[in-house]
Amino acid sequence: MPHLPLRRAVAVAVWLLLVSAGWAPARGWAGEVRVVGDPATGFQLLRDGKPFVIRGAGGTTELATLAACGGNAIRTWDAASAERFEHGRSLLDAAQEHGIAVMVGLWLGHERHGFDYRDPAQLAKQRAEVEAAVRRLKGHQAVLAWGLGNEMEGPGGPGDSPAIWQEVEHLARLIKAIDPDHPVMTIVANVNPAKLAAIQKHAPSIDILGVNAYADAARIGDKLRDASWNKPYCITEFGVAGPWESPHTDWNAPIEPTTREKAAQTFVACRRIMEDEGRCLGSYAFLWGSKQEATASWFGILLPTGEKTPRADALARAWTGDWPKDRAPVLEEIDMPMAGRHVGPGAQLEIQARYRDPEGAPLAYRWDVREESSDRREGGDAERPPALVPDAVEPAETPGRATLTTPLRPGKYRLFVTVLDGTGSGCMDNWAFHVDSEH
Repeated sequence: MPHLPLRRAVAVAVWLLLVSAGWAPARGWAGEVRVVGDPATGFQLLRDGKPFVIRGAGGTTELATLAACGGNAIRTWDAASAERFEHGRSLLDAAQEHGIAVMVGLWLGHERHGFDYRDPAQLAKQRAEVEAAVRRLKGHQAVLAWGLGNEMEGPGGPGDSPAIWQEVEHLARLIKAIDPDHPVMTIVANVNPAKLAAIQKHAPSIDILGVNAYADAARIGDKLRDASWNKPYCITEFGVAGPWESPHTDWNAPIEPTTREKAAQTFVACRRIMEDEGRCLGSYAFLWGSKQEATASWFGILLPTGEKTPRADALARAWTGDWPKDRAPVLEEIDMPMAGRHVGPGAQLEIQARYRDPEGAPLAYRWDVREESSDRREGGDAERPPALVPDAVEPAETPGRATLTTPLRPGKYRLFVTVLDGTGSGCMDNWAFHVDSEH
């Protein structure tokens, strides 16, 4: 075989070229992800040539649970999250092991945080960061798409700044030149005609429009049709009505839906989103994890300790048609005499929140009283957890019953109950109340 040394030399040269371009041989070839179709016949996402409908969630934790619920995708908001190592492996490696595809977020600056889309120095730095992230990660098998920005146009206002969308176009072209094998999605806070027109005019290289929507999630398809949007879309955050969309008490505290109501909202929204075949490529429920946003429980599909809630069960039913084998506790009965009301300081009130475990497991209850959040932020920015009021609740012998002693200091408060089944599921509900100086 006289040509064997030459073939080996060529193979080595190709291998070195691939590695220098960012290919990671230990991870394997990432394959090709394509958006195919047109407005007339409909769009479809193909991954390695096979149809791929996004059954996703926003978050980076408990991937085995997500896969068991029928989920096949996650999204991150920045590249660092996709690369973060835990237990000796990156998030992308863990996702690959569980059969989960990752839309890798590429964070773009927000003007409300001080980023100036007319500042060449800031733009150059951001471009370099985006390019470096794409070069590092494009070869990983788990990569599904690039999530270019998240609500960088701002959660309020028209969102039609030419400077922002022209920069998105520049970055989209840059990404495509480096990595032609994964589509680019840009993600906005809901939609309106002015915003959509600006994106179509200034950022035509975007492959998919990602939309974060809550109470309005099921109507996004109609809004896009009304605005003559001619590309596919994805709902990139959805689930329950946000605090800004919900009823409030007379002291302006948002009234959080119960876990049972949130599960129903999530199921209905997911099924309605899935009905827009040919235009919607799928969705990402928010949040596969937990966070403090208005409350500690409003958006979390998981508890802070990692247990799945009824919203995860609702997603499993919507995605697969079946409930998971082990379901979360279900709220059956509430008796909260102070909920949404003014009460006096030091009052002792008998309270009840009774839950049922679908598998008949005994349930553990934990009660907490916290001050109402005084660090409310915009657009999901990090909030400081409110202070805990110690020794405010005395559990009764009967599970789900307790005595609440209202705080002595006048102000706004919430009573939380956390319920665990001991097998990986649970839920958290809360009720707002106001302590008056005189009542």
